[in-house]
Amino acid sequence: MTTRRQAIASALALGALPWAHAATSGAPQRLVVVLLRGAVDGLSVVAPHADADYRRERPTIALPGPGQDGGVLDLDGRFGLHPALKDLQPLWAAGQLGFVHACGAQASGRSHFEAQDELESGTPGVKTTQDGWMGRLLTLGGDSDAVRAVYAGPTRPRILGGHADVAALPAGNGGRGARSARQAQPALAAGLEKLYAEDPRYAKAWAEGQRGREQMAQALVEPPMMSASGAEREMMAADNGAPPAAGFPDDARRLARVMRGDPRVQFALLQAGGWDTHVRQGASTGQLAGRLAPIGQGLALLARELGPLWRDTVVLVVSEFGRTVRENGNGGTDHGHGNVLWALGGRVQGGRVHGDWPGLEASARYQGRDLAITTDYRAVFAGVAAQHLGLKDAQLARLFPGYGGGVLPLLRA
Repeated sequence: MTTRRQAIASALALGALPWAHAATSGAPQRLVVVLLRGAVDGLSVVAPHADADYRRERPTIALPGPGQDGGVLDLDGRFGLHPALKDLQPLWAAGQLGFVHACGAQASGRSHFEAQDELESGTPGVKTTQDGWMGRLLTLGGDSDAVRAVYAGPTRPRILGGHADVAALPAGNGGRGARSARQAQPALAAGLEKLYAEDPRYAKAWAEGQRGREQMAQALVEPPMMSASGAEREMMAADNGAPPAAGFPDDARRLARVMRGDPRVQFALLQAGGWDTHVRQGASTGQLAGRLAPIGQGLALLARELGPLWRDTVVLVVSEFGRTVRENGNGGTDHGHGNVLWALGGRVQGGRVHGDWPGLEASARYQGRDLAITTDYRAVFAGVAAQHLGLKDAQLARLFPGYGGGVLPLLRA
């Protein structure tokens, strides 16, 4: 890991100016952030298949080794990619996909809502931040009168909070099927729930109606999911309004078309829910695999559809925290700590698993149960902001106030 100043000097030496190669190539630098809400299991996404503790602690959900039926796709002899993400193999082989393992925020707890809020604000451990870090990013350069950021979802996400103008992606079915009012219009639904709560008769009818629509929507777009002690309701709450993963390829396609059609759109936020896998997580097949597959398909589609714009695009895929090393009694995993961050793009130093791997032995785990964090995700975000967008030291300090760590450069010249 290098200091901010070293990374910025390197970026400036490569000719990068804030927001663009525009002075030379006319192509703006683009950043796409993908939020996997609900805490995806990074130890299944990029499995440490050579680590004996990985198999010992996950007797039913550990992925088989490379070359075995349903086995991981070997990356570097130590780590393997989940087979449901096979569509990303060409990007890894081309050096345009990399991962940062044991990544996260030391200050974050195990509450989905608090951790997502802090991830989106960019100030973990601080609960009073009013705007989001991508919203702040939009105020640091570029044409303030143009819409330069878009998002997928029913409401503007916290990460884009601020004064900059942003827009929702054009609507698309995306395989979502029926959606409840809670999913389609969260603010309206909250108001209706408050209103109906004043009369027990209406409250019961409202609740039953929404449960029915949620079950119908879930049945249309997702594989059947086991419910134990409210696991399904908990997962939906952890999604925080994010659409199911099944619609991700459609969102990716629409984003590519928007970016190709309007060069002023430089920033985007995509999101998908369904990662709070406390019950029947599965290994190479099952619930988790069924959600990972469309994410891999959508990211590969985005790279393909962007065409020559892909060189000037960086995609970061992140989740609020990881999951426990040990599987639980329901064949799932519980809220954890460290996770894996995905980085894709034409200039990404791919074909590598970055970061310091702490191992999974009990003595190395966070609080004795979770993957430890060795790389703050702000080191990755700040590194991309410096190398890719050309932000200077003072701008980085405004982007991530209170962050005093270094940056992790992930881009090639």
